[in-house]
Amino acid sequence: MNKNTPLNTGKHPDLKIEVAIIGAGTSGLYTAYRLVTDKKFKASEVQIFDMNSKLGGRLESVVMPGMNFWGELGGMRYLTSQEIVTTLIEGYPLTEENPAKRIPVLKDKMTPVPFPMGDPTKLLMYLRKERFKQDAWDVAQKEDKKLATRYYLNDDDYGFSSDQLFNKIIYDVLMADPWVAEKYHDKIIKGDSIYDYSFKLTSEDWDAIKPKLVYNFPNSPYDRRKVNDLGFWNLIKDQISQEGYEFVANAGGYYSNTINWNSAEAFPYMVGDFSAGTIYKTIEEGYDSIAYAVANSYMEHDGACIWSGNKLLTFTKEHPLAHTHKYQLTFLNLKTNTKWNVYANKLVLAMPRKSLELLDQNNFFFDINENSVLNTNIRSVIMEPAFKILMGFEYPWWKEKQLDIDSGHSITDLPMRQCYYFGTDPENNNSMLLGSYGDMETETFWKALSDDKLLFKVRATKSASLKELHQLDDVQATQMMVDELMNQLRELHGPDVTIPDPYVTYFKDWTDEPFGAGYHAWKAGYSVEHVMPYMRKPVADESIHIIGEAYSDQQGWVEGAFCEAEKMLQEHFGMHRPIWLSPTYYLGW
Repeated sequence: MNKNTPLNTGKHPDLKIEVAIIGAGTSGLYTAYRLVTDKKFKASEVQIFDMNSKLGGRLESVVMPGMNFWGELGGMRYLTSQEIVTTLIEGYPLTEENPAKRIPVLKDKMTPVPFPMGDPTKLLMYLRKERFKQDAWDVAQKEDKKLATRYYLNDDDYGFSSDQLFNKIIYDVLMADPWVAEKYHDKIIKGDSIYDYSFKLTSEDWDAIKPKLVYNFPNSPYDRRKVNDLGFWNLIKDQISQEGYEFVANAGGYYSNTINWNSAEAFPYMVGDFSAGTIYKTIEEGYDSIAYAVANSYMEHDGACIWSGNKLLTFTKEHPLAHTHKYQLTFLNLKTNTKWNVYANKLVLAMPRKSLELLDQNNFFFDINENSVLNTNIRSVIMEPAFKILMGFEYPWWKEKQLDIDSGHSITDLPMRQCYYFGTDPENNNSMLLGSYGDMETETFWKALSDDKLLFKVRATKSASLKELHQLDDVQATQMMVDELMNQLRELHGPDVTIPDPYVTYFKDWTDEPFGAGYHAWKAGYSVEHVMPYMRKPVADESIHIIGEAYSDQQGWVEGAFCEAEKMLQEHFGMHRPIWLSPTYYLGW
């Protein structure tokens, strides 16, 4: 796997091209790859521009000194049901009769491996200063008991795990709508147990349901309202009380899932990602390999170029070459701090919300007086703060006999929220932990610590020299943050577990510009079925397109970015579905 993709940090004043792609994340790279490999344009006519010095956007895989495996600071896994990302990584089946025999799509070899979710009989849950194993609800239910927690749940909700409660809420709301209950009753299934709900709804089913679903609960302030117009927090509280909301928000592991985002969009998201039977994979060479593999397939063609370290400032239609090229783009070359112009006929903004807002908002495209609908729709998504702290230890203390944890994640309501046990180098025992998976309301807790000036001091080990460790000095978490995190790790795992200090850390705050967020969520009240296609071509007589994870129906996933790019290519560039993608795979609105 080649991650040494050549990047051009220079400039080419008055460069003339057909398609300018802004953003070397997965949607931008995919767009260039498809346009060039399908011979829609020559590679010299399709150029990618990015202000960063690396590829992949919010994918970032790193190897820490003293370890021979990858850790993830950004996106870290995919679902096997996500066909574009799965096929690009694994290839496509030679025949339906022999699905195991696969033909590679990209030249670079990536090694798909299971993303281990661990053993729930060993992984921990630590809520309201009470510690138990993650399978505690299952154990109690098998004994016909209800697990008591320190949450004052409604009688009907008592004994449910957080995942089971999410399913119960979704089942109850769906079945309270007579149209849904009649049309989809055979796909919305209540099992023999009071805890057992399952959903066989396809993505197409969900897209039919989401715009129409009505909230039918006569004693509720939201009765007869469209579920699309309700915030998810509002709906959860209405269904299971505020105490129930606190429980599912804490025990679910992510505050971002339970913020007040669009309830209709939340339903399939929660069912698809957090239900039993979901299969996750990742890439052995690091999950950002998918970005580099796509980039390398584009770069194979003569004239291909990724201009890194070049920040788009603005674009205009008023320029001297308007008779041959529709748009003049002005870039700032960060290396020389000088501006230069590029001329293009089509513009693809493969960028999340914050990056769009950092562009010149007074130009013809973004001017609120000229295009108020675009301004409204850019703000149709919530920017969800997220940060991660990787920590390197000299041995895998979580594998010691008191815990005997091999992989997966433990969950807590402490501000750290989750920790992932990433892996161990078999040669030297050095081990990596994702020490905090902070999001939403915990972000301000950590922000106060991450802004401190005193950084964590790396420490040499038998297999990691100070020289190589000091190369990570500028990405160390602050000393206060590490000290606080160690306190929380020790509280989560209990007084009987000895946790040594780390020898190195790696801190990434995705709220920093230009990203502004780790992932995004649709706001309540927006017609997502209309906003998604609108963003792919916001102004009818302009060849300007907005794509990426932020305005997809799989927010937070690489697949969402790929699907928006693929739909844009088919709708607005006249391209056909690639031969390697199943003709029946549903791409969404």
